[in-house]
Amino acid sequence: MTASLQPTAAIKRLLPWLVAVAFFMESLDTTILNTAVPTIAAAMHVVPLSMKSALTSYTLSLAIFIPISGWMADRFGTRRVFSSAIGLFTVGSLLCGISSDLHFLVAARILQGCGGAMMVPVGRLTLVRTFARSELIRAIAFVSIPGLIGPLLGPLAGGLIVGYFHWRFIFFLNLPIGIAGLYLVYRHLPDYRTDHTVPLDFIGLVLFGSGIGLLSYVLEVFGEHTLSLAEIIWLLVVALALLAAWWRYTISAPYPLLRLNLFRIRTYWVPTVGGFITRLGIGGMPFLLPLLYQVGLGYTPIQSGLLIMPQPLAAMSLKMTMPWLLARFGYRRMLLINTVILGLIIILFSTVGLNTPAWIIVAQAFCFGFFSSLQYTSMNTLVFADITDQETSMGSTIMSTVQQLSISFGIATASLTTALFIHDRYSSSAPAMVSGIHKAFVTLGLLTIVSTAIFRYLKPNDGANVSQQKAVDQPAT
Repeated sequence: MTASLQPTAAIKRLLPWLVAVAFFMESLDTTILNTAVPTIAAAMHVVPLSMKSALTSYTLSLAIFIPISGWMADRFGTRRVFSSAIGLFTVGSLLCGISSDLHFLVAARILQGCGGAMMVPVGRLTLVRTFARSELIRAIAFVSIPGLIGPLLGPLAGGLIVGYFHWRFIFFLNLPIGIAGLYLVYRHLPDYRTDHTVPLDFIGLVLFGSGIGLLSYVLEVFGEHTLSLAEIIWLLVVALALLAAWWRYTISAPYPLLRLNLFRIRTYWVPTVGGFITRLGIGGMPFLLPLLYQVGLGYTPIQSGLLIMPQPLAAMSLKMTMPWLLARFGYRRMLLINTVILGLIIILFSTVGLNTPAWIIVAQAFCFGFFSSLQYTSMNTLVFADITDQETSMGSTIMSTVQQLSISFGIATASLTTALFIHDRYSSSAPAMVSGIHKAFVTLGLLTIVSTAIFRYLKPNDGANVSQQKAVDQPAT
């Protein structure tokens, strides 16, 4: 590994701020748009449910390009890739802000996602290569703060911008931050690269990206009635065939895009697969809640943002209790119990109506935020319980890819489920929208509970080396 700019004390002071800004831009962008969905839909003369493509295109782009971020940094250098990522994200934000129709907005969001896919992984990689192990925990803890603040401010910031300015400023907000970040990166970011890089798995990237992209498209158009059932089935078969070809190719590829041998480890595949199913239920909530509050119940964007705000607030304020809970109950029991509770909370949102007091909605949002964060923390830490240090990077890459895919598919699933319960979504009334969303909540809650079937494969002592759980006597087999 070589670096054209050695990390001085000044660079070490500035670098965490640079990476923190990138983390903040990426995390804020994933939440700030949700509150503005009804307003943007009205401005572009489309029904709110059609706006799902503007959300899923971003997360899908993240999922496709995250796996090559490490290779890009090793091949072209961290400074060039990181600055290119910020540049793409900034240009994508500008194009989103000047979009006049949904198709243009979706294309710009894909460009944003290409930049976002490189920003966070390459920024984290630069930190790891700059700081000594004794300094690394403090540096990573510092840059993780914006990742928590972004989701906290996103819903309210989106509501304020839509309420007092114009929805386009949601995207223009990134422009001065991105320009300042580009200048600082070129001046101060260390440029790490490796002397010898393995070949890029281009075939795997094409098969994986095209298969996932086509599958996401099928989920989006299924409820639109723009294609016949025969055409949708044909596209679904092609998508699954591409993914099957990628799976078969990956098994024998010398340098695969994603190494699937990690799925032989129980404490890796269970939280990864179970987490994917769980997020299909949870992932659609940030999309459906603003629609319920604004389109269905008539709240303003600001009120909608305030009602969603307790979710990340609960996740942050109760973060310290989560290690104790995991140590007390262990991963298996915690995931089985917490997943059921989480599914029931999602179902409980189906009772929210015009006569529901605000404090009850806030309490439900707070509980949903806490148990969601507990679920994410449990799944995201268990995956590292039994993999080696050499497998950690690939394990993290696969986990991040699966997470973004599940968020994208979760939004598509939520929109599709709601559309199926609305007879005419193009001219549906507010009560019909509320009824459709309520039934979608019940469906998503039940889907979340179904994921407990995967978590049952865990053993009582799985992950004890991570959670510090006391050993549990297991029955003889």
